[in-house]
Amino acid sequence: MTEQKIEANGVTLCHETFGDPGDPPLLLVMGLAAPMIWWDDEFCTELAAAGFRVVRFDNRDVGRSSWLSGRSGLARAYLLRSAPYSIGDLAEDAAALLTGLGIERAHVVGASMGGMIAQELAIRYPRRVRSLTSIMSTTGSRFVGLPSFRAAVSMLARGPRNREEYVTQSLGTFRLIGSPGYPFDEGRLRQRAERTYDRGVNPGGVLRQLGAILSAPDRTAGLRRISVPSLVIHGARDRLVHVSGGRATARALRADLDVVPGMGHDLPPEVWPRVIAGIRRVAGLSR
Repeated sequence: MTEQKIEANGVTLCHETFGDPGDPPLLLVMGLAAPMIWWDDEFCTELAAAGFRVVRFDNRDVGRSSWLSGRSGLARAYLLRSAPYSIGDLAEDAAALLTGLGIERAHVVGASMGGMIAQELAIRYPRRVRSLTSIMSTTGSRFVGLPSFRAAVSMLARGPRNREEYVTQSLGTFRLIGSPGYPFDEGRLRQRAERTYDRGVNPGGVLRQLGAILSAPDRTAGLRRISVPSLVIHGARDRLVHVSGGRATARALRADLDVVPGMGHDLPPEVWPRVIAGIRRVAGLSR
């Protein structure tokens, strides 16, 4: 479990692998402003023990992958669908990462913005995706998956000026959007926030990634063309991406939908067994 870097689609992507190289590859794609370590080490280890070669990576503009330049006007992104880069570009990064690692086909799991990227990857490269699991994500339609007012405002808060502010802001965010049906593990989330800050926090990158989300077209028609085994997982109490986004995704994919009671816009350890069982099932590793 050592971080490595690879050139892919014109950017440098930091990545890490878990498990037996001979096991079926599984690509984990994380969301807005979220480095690969938000796929917890223990979660990745459990997925590896469940029979996968797990690959996680920092998307462009986050963590230790390439930080880009250019301003993203959010109003322009939403109204004119114009941004420094797109969800499609992020999907091309993921495809290039697989190529660079010598992986022809992979099971793909994406969370939040990562679910959008995973969906787009399956739309563009159906032969490279063995199964698709979309977690707490949406279709790109502007009529579903909308955040609550408080959650939307929290995403537009002023960026932190130092490590302490980042940790405090991160804890506040997850008190708001996290899973109210499960214990709030401040120690675990504080440690993750500290580690995230120490690996590199990029406020401009957050805006560019948000621009990619806001400028994205509706993927519903493309999702209907996907024929690989698919699963949609969503929290019943998600305040950032309303469960209607997951329901719309499942309808378009003709996929099973698992709405998890008490789960918000995160993956508390208590839901890991359920999520991992679902990933194994859609990947064909369980009977």
